Amino acid sequence: MTDRDPFAEGERAARENFPAEANPYLNGSDEHALWSAGHEKVAGAMEARESEGS
Repeated sequence: MTDRDPFAEGERAARENFPAEANPYLNGSDEHALWSAGHEKVAGAMEARESEGS
């Protein structure tokens, strides 16, 4: 069994411009929530930087 880190996977997905809807985990699962949190952390920071730059 491999140790997967859904939070880190979500962060990586956001950096690679995958949409939040690309979450591979079952909706309602802990992994889904962690992936979403990681994605939002990075996507929110990227969005903030973009709005500051314009």
